[in-house]
Amino acid sequence: MIAGWLARLRAQRERRIAQRRAISDSLWLDTLAALPFLARRSDADLTELRRLTSLVLDEKEFSGAGGLAVTDAMAVRIAVQACLPVLRIGLAPYRGFVGIVVHPDEVVAPREVVDDDGVVHQYDEVLSGEAMGGGPLMLSWTDVHEAGQSAEWAYNVVIHEFAHVLDMADGAADGVPLLPASIPRAEWLKALQADYEAFCERVDRGEGDDTALDPYGANGIEEFFAVASEAFFVAPRAMSGEHPALYRLFVRFYRQDPAEEMPAAGS
Repeated sequence: MIAGWLARLRAQRERRIAQRRAISDSLWLDTLAALPFLARRSDADLTELRRLTSLVLDEKEFSGAGGLAVTDAMAVRIAVQACLPVLRIGLAPYRGFVGIVVHPDEVVAPREVVDDDGVVHQYDEVLSGEAMGGGPLMLSWTDVHEAGQSAEWAYNVVIHEFAHVLDMADGAADGVPLLPASIPRAEWLKALQADYEAFCERVDRGEGDDTALDPYGANGIEEFFAVASEAFFVAPRAMSGEHPALYRLFVRFYRQDPAEEMPAAGS
């Protein structure tokens, strides 16, 4: 009884937020035109994505860096892509952070690692996005802006970074998000590890340019999960063709089947 009352109260609150942070028809249509992989979704999916996007705009704080001013159109384009992975999961996994920082382009971040001999190595890493436990989440606007075109090669920086957020929901960046009871952790790890190892072998053989997934996924199993999540949503047929078992597992986790639900381009 109490749970039902709380659910109704939450639904009422979300309706008020969605009305207060409503996205205009013109802005919504412009956003879909820029993101064809979203525009091909069903009307029901788009209605729910629009609602969730309004909630994200209310919950998150968008800020620009390097002199960039984040417009409403930019915030909507980021938020709607962030909502795609949780379309049927809900926004709860995203509530552990507030800030989203948008840079004009890639940023160079200084890094420091200590090897097995205790020697400190310093280097610079070029980043188009970064998700940290507790936030903030960083994105390159250039990469976000080009998401409609980069979907052709299974690249999407927003989905990638928000996949990391899902991964870290249990406190560890290890390629294992909070799983439903229907997916045992051992089953998830077995499938993910098998595909990851086979993928790394292909990349090591110099076949990275021929894989459906970004070869960056070979940098660690947590990166493989994020890269595979990108492909699952923006290039689902390519991913399902190369990674059928992992694709089916993602269908169960994300509760979506983009290869079936999203018609081919031009149809």
